[in-house]
Amino acid sequence: MDLELRHLRVLCAIADTGSVGRAAAAIGASQPATSTQLRRIERHLGAMVFERTAAGVVPTTFGAEVLAAAREVLARVDRLGDAVAANGERPHRELRVAAGCPALLPGTLARTRQLRPEIRFSLTAGPDEPFDLALALDHPDSGLRPTPTLAARVLATEPVFVALPAAHPLRHHAEPALADLAGETWLLPAADGTAWPVFVRAACESATAKPVAVSQLPYGQREIQDLVAAGLGATLVPASTPPAAGVLIKPLLGAPLWLRYVLLWRRAALGPALVDTLFGAATAAYRELAAGAPHLHSWASRTFRPPRT
Repeated sequence: MDLELRHLRVLCAIADTGSVGRAAAAIGASQPATSTQLRRIERHLGAMVFERTAAGVVPTTFGAEVLAAAREVLARVDRLGDAVAANGERPHRELRVAAGCPALLPGTLARTRQLRPEIRFSLTAGPDEPFDLALALDHPDSGLRPTPTLAARVLATEPVFVALPAAHPLRHHAEPALADLAGETWLLPAADGTAWPVFVRAACESATAKPVAVSQLPYGQREIQDLVAAGLGATLVPASTPPAAGVLIKPLLGAPLWLRYVLLWRRAALGPALVDTLFGAATAAYRELAAGAPHLHSWASRTFRPPRT
């Protein structure tokens, strides 16, 4: 068989959804047909692209290289399709962006502009305004599912950590338990769109540790960390959040809370190759963000071990 663009899109869909069945639904095909196509692609390439697990599929080392090349090819094809308008000039498109995840947004848009300089971005006025593209934080059990008009890809899933004042009594604990934090005043951001109060209450109930107070403030994570540094309370943060001066970020014992970074887009506004470009840019922005979080790397080195070969 000859490897075609549609085959590359199948591989990307499987990687993005983590399941052959979900990928089939996303591309409008049957699961048996998609499974057969994947087997043919792997036979053609001479190696497995995905490893089958009880929870779904994950790329092999070889598969990760194939997927990176596939996304680049699809992005280039998309640029070729949009490169020249009828009058011979590069067309300009404007995408409305919902700024629900400020931590990833600048890096994502900057990288996308480098690859697709003809794209223009404008921020929507509020969370209820129509948008073409959004970066969001949610939790794995949120029930977020693709719809006929809206599609989604998960960029990363990571634990939620706690941010404490540098002089906090638990500053020497590597992984404080939620029960140890039962007396805290929680300061939570409203600007990133995550339902943090729900997170706190659910986690405290599971730990039988009723919080003293939960305040959701109209600030972002940086402003909240400044308040934590001043000793006004504690907060929850994504594990990839860089620490601010006067703040200690620590994992919670047992990692009871998790969240996801999600790319959302309106199907009618973005083609598959442009989505691949945006997804790659957002993934790179996330990796850069996580690289500045030593507490995340320390936790991961203690928690995860590479499989034996």
